[in-house]
Amino acid sequence: MSYLLESLTRKEDVDKLILDTIDKVLVLRIGRASDVVCMQLDEILAKSVRDVSKFASIGLIDADAPEIQTYIKYFDISLIPATIFFFNAHHMKMDSGTPDHTKWIGAFHTKQDFIDVVEVIFRGAMKGKLIVTCPLPKERIPKFELLYENI
Repeated sequence: MSYLLESLTRKEDVDKLILDTIDKVLVLRIGRASDVVCMQLDEILAKSVRDVSKFASIGLIDADAPEIQTYIKYFDISLIPATIFFFNAHHMKMDSGTPDHTKWIGAFHTKQDFIDVVEVIFRGAMKGKLIVTCPLPKERIPKFELLYENI
């Protein structure tokens, strides 16, 4: 399903998309088209494009592209797929009860879960917030643990 969405492999393309997306939430999925969980997430994103088109845009970033490694390091992406949200070139964060508020790790369970998250981010951003609370129940939020080395 990733063929239905805009795929980005160059840093310049990602920068341009972030800067040019105005008054909409920009959803960037970082991952690999061949990964099973990425395929599940891509299917949910592709099915949701029309429903969120008035308040969100969706782009896919290939995690293996050499130029994208800058974003991989900046956002500390060690697990894929990772979904990052922007609004008017500001990085939007979401408190989902996990240790990392900067990104969503894993796939959403349903299309409606994704739409709910994007809608909450949009409404929070329109009120000037940079961090919002996740609207999903805890059992539908992917669990993971952050491991810090050499601290």
